[in-house]
Amino acid sequence: MLVLAFDTATPAVTAALHDGERVLAESTTVDARRHGELLVPTIETVLREAGVALGDVTAVVAGSGPGPYTGLRVGLVTAQALATSLGVPAYGVCTLDAVAYGSGLAGPFLVATDARRKEVFWGHYEDPRVRLSGPSVDRPQDLPGELPLVGAGARMYAEIVGPSRVTGAPEYPFAGALAALAAEQLGEPDVREVVESGTHPVLSLPRPIYLRRPDAQVPSAPKKVSA
Repeated sequence: MLVLAFDTATPAVTAALHDGERVLAESTTVDARRHGELLVPTIETVLREAGVALGDVTAVVAGSGPGPYTGLRVGLVTAQALATSLGVPAYGVCTLDAVAYGSGLAGPFLVATDARRKEVFWGHYEDPRVRLSGPSVDRPQDLPGELPLVGAGARMYAEIVGPSRVTGAPEYPFAGALAALAAEQLGEPDVREVVESGTHPVLSLPRPIYLRRPDAQVPSAPKKVSA
């Protein structure tokens, strides 16, 4: 097994390689405006650091959001293109699941990432591997109370949700955690069939999770001016 995983659903452009036992290489750059420019060089970096060729990859995994439309599409389109050219399967994993898996928290908690418009994307987790609800999008003041919070959205609105609830866990979905979570699932029997049926609890087909319409809209036709 050699899993190439990456995520572009947040300001972090992150990629990693996992051999089924450990993370071989990982690289992350936080830059919300350069997803398309940075992703391929980041993938090349982890391949070079791991000392493997792209052709050795056996599965491609991309964070499927939720996230801003443009950045999210960069990762998913790249995953589909690489998988097609390599002849290997491509999968999606909810970006919030990657943040949860990398949190190291043992008990129930919430993951929140920045959704812009003074809102957050969030999910409720029983533990780092089990999501109880979500993903959803809401104002930070509407999140369920009292549980610990993980993620950049939690830190951004700490004064609203309560600073004592915000943990010191990583703010972004680092690809090492994404790859490790996916590798755990890929060892299961008949995993591809379960994913294609839409019933796998973690893996999905590489399709974006959109919780609202994109910011950019097609202009409507101009109104007719009467004489």
